[in-house]
Amino acid sequence: MPPLPDEPHPRDPVRALQQIVRGSPWFLDALHAVRSLRLAAWCIGAGALRNLVWDRLHGHAEPTPPADIDVACFEAERLDREYERSLQTRLQVLRPGLPWEVTNQAAVHLWFEAHFGHPVAPLPSLHDAVASWPEYATAVAVRLHDDDRIEVIAPHGLDDLLGMAVRRNPVRVSVQTYRERVQQKRYAARWPRVTVIPC
Repeated sequence: MPPLPDEPHPRDPVRALQQIVRGSPWFLDALHAVRSLRLAAWCIGAGALRNLVWDRLHGHAEPTPPADIDVACFEAERLDREYERSLQTRLQVLRPGLPWEVTNQAAVHLWFEAHFGHPVAPLPSLHDAVASWPEYATAVAVRLHDDDRIEVIAPHGLDDLLGMAVRRNPVRVSVQTYRERVQQKRYAARWPRVTVIPC
């Protein structure tokens, strides 16, 4: 696999991310599995993608196991949790060794307050959903098209992901939740070059 540029912010960050994804057989396999479901709007992102990138940038030979593989879809006509469970079951049958977690982003507003303590408006699109994820470095996702093109969804850009920075995304995440995440994730233990930006 060709080396990535040493600079923290490559001149073509989208291509750099695509190169990392293409260089990971297990992540590509996960993208193929989700693509086979033929969903109208979907992507894989958040922590699984962050782990992949930061492992590569740190030169780790062994990948950091993701707590889950976040599959985001957007289906406004199916807001029931059974829809998510059915997709997750199908993925578990296709790739039983992977920790799948499917979330219909069109339904997030229905449970967000009970989980995080404050209400939010319904999301209008998958792109807006990715834009709301907790940190700028995790507000990034990828999708594999039928022609094998890798689409990068990065509403806030790729600087934090490729520059290995943890910074609160204020779109939906409270300061308290961000601080709890930083404490829980212990980024420096696995990726010592990561910079955590406090708030």
